[in-house]
Amino acid sequence: MRSRLVMAGAVLAMLTSGCAHAQSRADAGPGPIAVYGNTTTFEIAPVFVAAESYYPGVATVKMGSVTNLVGEASVPGYGSEGVADVATNAETQALRYSLRNPDMRIIMTVTEGLYRIVAKRSSGINKLADLKGKKIATISVTSSGYFTQKMLKTVGLTSDDVTMVGMRLPDMPKALADGAVDAVAIWEPEVERAAQAIGSDVIEFTGKGVYRELFNLNTIAPNLADPEKRRKIVTFVRAIIDAAAEVREKPARAQELVSEHSKYPLDLVKQSWSHHAFIANWTGDLLDVMVEEEAWLARQDKRTPRTRAQLATLIDTSVLEEAMAMKPLPRRK
Repeated sequence: MRSRLVMAGAVLAMLTSGCAHAQSRADAGPGPIAVYGNTTTFEIAPVFVAAESYYPGVATVKMGSVTNLVGEASVPGYGSEGVADVATNAETQALRYSLRNPDMRIIMTVTEGLYRIVAKRSSGINKLADLKGKKIATISVTSSGYFTQKMLKTVGLTSDDVTMVGMRLPDMPKALADGAVDAVAIWEPEVERAAQAIGSDVIEFTGKGVYRELFNLNTIAPNLADPEKRRKIVTFVRAIIDAAAEVREKPARAQELVSEHSKYPLDLVKQSWSHHAFIANWTGDLLDVMVEEEAWLARQDKRTPRTRAQLATLIDTSVLEEAMAMKPLPRRK
């Protein structure tokens, strides 16, 4: 009888210890998370706010890209050290790098970048079709290059009808002012800087209804299959949802963080802010955009484009669903 009581006590102690350990782990929070992205972009603003004020753990945001998820060489100047739990990038780069890394997953659209082209009236440009034969500063292998060709297509032009001029982002406004190029098609705030550089000589062509950049949060399938990493990722997505709501209603802190990280003047950040939509959700047409853009990339690479079904596997909606089912996270500071 005594031995049975001793055994029962031991079992109870083990169960109690196990419950206490599980509770201790729950109380400890989700743990540190490594976040990589282009920290000079405005689109990353909700990620900054999520890391600083909403994620209930340590969230480090470093310069990088989706390449930090898969261990590939990074784009020069975008950082290369470190392995990401999650990473931000436009859909263009997710498509590009998932070709060799099919485990990549898009788990949320953080921000829509509302692109535009600014051009010089003095270059004889009064309508979009007047870009024919002109020089356009852009980066052809990025979302801005895709945007440019989409805009040209609306007036029956192709990239062969213009000269795409690649250069460093900070050099674009001066190149436009000096006449080295006739137009600039890139993300903010360089477009705003370019517009300011030529003053009343500017004409603007909005990309509304043609294309907007889908700036996404990405991870890889093995991270989502790991319970501990998945918990961190789901919690961070919840933090981005809560942060994006703040950014939409009270953008001041987000603008300060973008200015601090990008080194752009705060006034310039504010002047360019309206060209972004901080949605922290799905757009509804992500797969459609990816299918069309995949065809564009495939032509560049001289390969067969992946099918719609293949591209659909790169989108994982379950993380956002779990995050939305969570209660909003309290603002820490």
